[in-house]
Amino acid sequence: MPGGLVALLDDIAAIAKVAAASVDDVAAAAGKAGAKAAGVVIDDTAVTPGYVVGLTPDRELPIIAKIAWGSAKNKILFLLPAALALSYFAPWAITPILMIGGAYLCFEGAEKLLEKLSGVDHGEEATTITDPRELEDRQVSGAIRTDLILSAEIMAIALAELPTMGIVQQALVLALVGIAITAAVYGAVALIVKMDDIGLNLARRKPNGVQAFGRGLVTAMPILLTALATIGTAAMLWVGGGIIVHGLEVFHLETIPHLVHDSAHAAAEAIPSIGPVLEWLVGAIGSAIVGLIVGGAIVGVLHLIPHKKGAAAAH
Repeated sequence: MPGGLVALLDDIAAIAKVAAASVDDVAAAAGKAGAKAAGVVIDDTAVTPGYVVGLTPDRELPIIAKIAWGSAKNKILFLLPAALALSYFAPWAITPILMIGGAYLCFEGAEKLLEKLSGVDHGEEATTITDPRELEDRQVSGAIRTDLILSAEIMAIALAELPTMGIVQQALVLALVGIAITAAVYGAVALIVKMDDIGLNLARRKPNGVQAFGRGLVTAMPILLTALATIGTAAMLWVGGGIIVHGLEVFHLETIPHLVHDSAHAAAEAIPSIGPVLEWLVGAIGSAIVGLIVGGAIVGVLHLIPHKKGAAAAH
């Protein structure tokens, strides 16, 4: 009996070691996959505050919570099963789907840039909504729709980076990536959106240093929101263009990828002291240029279609 008990304990210890190794593998894979999606995460964090600004302060955090819940459902209930099915039945389709999503990001970035340059809003039609509940619902639904695209890119990038592993481990990794990124993005968004309220609260406190810091936060809020809008546009072009460049490499259409990579490498060799930073920066600019070309072409086509329809109707 003691010998049997010792053998049972040994078996349990072995199972525990295997389970611990599996958990480590899942955590390591999730960390690597999440890091690869960092560009889209930056984009998501930069874009989302725009859906909350302008609403009453007491509704800001509840609205962010609604968007975060919608984002979590996007990732776990819809995109996770779709990603697993894709991985099992059609792994060849992952790169084309990524490229389609990348093209959409390029289109969004190019259209936002066009709006800034022209001063004309090409987005949703301008409507005056006086009902706060209706306005809130529209903002939340718009943010969740945008999140669906960005979340799909995050999950597809994560899936493409996974090493060979079982479907259960894949599901765990993707779920971990989805939950961690959702928490990080909307935690950061909540902090950004409430920064002015935090500043006002600190400005009322007694120590002069704390008051000055609080006033600084309030002053910095509009500057930060403007910077985030610019970063969001740049990230759309950079990330979308980078996805397309990578997709071209996968399909052995290497002229443009070689041009981007060779330019980045040459810049790094020119100034070795900041070589890695310069290589990343030039590569990101090259990807953004590709993204702007692709996105600009899509914007041009989509804006020409209504004119052609209007001309045909006039005849």
